[in-house]
Amino acid sequence: MLTHHPRDPQPMDGGTTFHFVTDGIESALRRAREAAGDRDVSIHGGARTINQYLAAGLIDELRLHIVPFTLGAGTRLFDGVPPLDLEQVETRTGDAVTHVTYRVLS
Repeated sequence: MLTHHPRDPQPMDGGTTFHFVTDGIESALRRAREAAGDRDVSIHGGARTINQYLAAGLIDELRLHIVPFTLGAGTRLFDGVPPLDLEQVETRTGDAVTHVTYRVLS
């Protein structure tokens, strides 16, 4: 997990251990890739985290979960991100949510 405050690893039930990374997104991604081996790595976070990875060109696929709920304030997704070429791969809808998957082409 990305954080500004150093913390000890946090073991969870089921065998997962959260490691807290304070030296940037590239370091966090490198460590996640090492831990994942040949499996996919998924980045979760708020708009600030996702915007950093998008701006650095480190995301291959973007999954948005859209819920018609307005908070009124907060960080906007895509703020500070250069123009992206996105290809829509999948769309699924539920009662109160729409899931959209995009492949990041550039």
